[in-house]
Amino acid sequence: QVQVVESGGGLVQPGGSLRLSCVASTMEFAFYEVGWYRQAPGQQRELVARIFVGGHMNYADSVKGRFTIARDNAKNTVSLQMNSLKSEDTAVYYCNIGGEWGSWGQGTQVTVSS
Repeated sequence: QVQVVESGGGLVQPGGSLRLSCVASTMEFAFYEVGWYRQAPGQQRELVARIFVGGHMNYADSVKGRFTIARDNAKNTVSLQMNSLKSEDTAVYYCNIGGEWGSWGQGTQVTVSS
């Protein structure tokens, strides 16, 4: 099982920015789809953004133009730069390695509030 560790969550005011990072303990990181999901209270977990092995990226419509996902295969890391944050972005954010049936981090709380 791949170990996945996230960092970078916290409290930010609306309009602010946060950067989430995730590191995975696998020698085969470059061969995995990687991504970020989130779960708000009372809601199902949803895809935020992901990068496929070939570099193609998917973003949820609600974050397009505000969030940017990036991966560094040399460092086994995937990041999520979040700009122009809104209150509706408040959720626990999870890093994923290998798709929905792959490995998950423990989650990091992002709270957008004034």
